[in-house]
Amino acid sequence: MTFVDDAPMPLPGMPDNIPAPPAFQMTLIGQPQPVRIPERLWRSWLDNPAVVARFESKRYRRHQDRCWPWIGGVSSTGHGSFRAASLPGPSRRGTVPAHLFAYQLENGVISRLGWSNADDAVLCHQCDFAGCTNPAHLRLGTNSTNRSEYDLRRRNIASPLADVRGPAGRTRAVAAAIRTGLDQRDDLDTIEHRIHDAEQAGMPFTLW
Repeated sequence: MTFVDDAPMPLPGMPDNIPAPPAFQMTLIGQPQPVRIPERLWRSWLDNPAVVARFESKRYRRHQDRCWPWIGGVSSTGHGSFRAASLPGPSRRGTVPAHLFAYQLENGVISRLGWSNADDAVLCHQCDFAGCTNPAHLRLGTNSTNRSEYDLRRRNIASPLADVRGPAGRTRAVAAAIRTGLDQRDDLDTIEHRIHDAEQAGMPFTLW
């Protein structure tokens, strides 16, 4: 008897061994139109020293307890935009949120991260600064909890969420202050003063 192949036949009533579909992650840049990125693509970027080096050149590392501001491109939501790769297809494909890249660089790829449903997993800024890329300031949460925390904390006039320039304006102002300091070869303390002044410039005025 001749067999076509040596693959075992499935038992009656048992499902075929169908490979699981590839895991996709949803990313968000600017307007809430998600872009699907396969896990394998994320891993190829995170494991590529050249891509990681480009990423590191666009964020400003400080002490572990402080925000690490993004000094590259900024989305309309105030998050850093990092072009991990130039890919064919829809506009901005290959451009990802900088804080998402930072978190996964530290903790590994997050499977099936979504942005549409209230119970989808999202990456939340504990520091409330959208331009922060310090993985210690980021945690996984859900859309619903992230929104409720935002509504609660934005009423605090000392919070980054109260910045009158909006999240994008704040991120751009802090980034500009850092770039100026680096261009002028300022010492670390001087750059810290520049960051502080840029942050305070957007705080709402109060009368007591």
